[in-house]
Amino acid sequence: MRETTMSKKQGSMTKVKICGLFRSEDIDYVNEAKPDFIGFVFAASRRRVTAEHAWKLKKKLDPEIKAVGVFVDASLEEPLRLIREGIIDIVQLHGKEDEAYIRELKEKTGCPVIKAVRVESREDICRMQSCMADFLLLDHGPGGTGKSFDWSLVPEYSKKNFFLAGGIEQSNVTRAVSQLKPYAVDVSSGVETCGVKDRKKILDIVAMIRNME
Repeated sequence: MRETTMSKKQGSMTKVKICGLFRSEDIDYVNEAKPDFIGFVFAASRRRVTAEHAWKLKKKLDPEIKAVGVFVDASLEEPLRLIREGIIDIVQLHGKEDEAYIRELKEKTGCPVIKAVRVESREDICRMQSCMADFLLLDHGPGGTGKSFDWSLVPEYSKKNFFLAGGIEQSNVTRAVSQLKPYAVDVSSGVETCGVKDRKKILDIVAMIRNME
């Protein structure tokens, strides 16, 4: 089993995740920009990738960038297989996966687990503080909407480090980091043009966050 090394010391730099990569050039862009994480979507989405295609992309990925697999109510065997095959390093869950599912996944892999939270009230976040997942991902709706939720719902103190998702882009990322101090920001449509990843937008948003240190 691998130990979880993803942690954030107080005052350390906010990390960056670029999600929804599915083209070879997407990997070129992130290898240049050097975010901390990228995301492969294995759930129903226009950005969905197969295991075989994700493997080809992972082979091109800078080994210092961790690959996150995004799942919605997948059988436990699916993320387990992708971890065993070295296609992903971290699991992100967006469905109704319960504590037993998360516990078994962690016990069998030792990999970090991110659990998405559909934020409609402050209680949605508070009740997840005891979740077995290593991180929460705070998002608008079911995820992938490209819209922000009401950031005032995020408590001043969260026992769990969290990824902030939902409508993050250059126009609001500085405010998001300053106001909420997330462990990481998760960006997808905010670095796209006409539905595909945009090199300049990726480079610019990563640089903006790095320059906030």
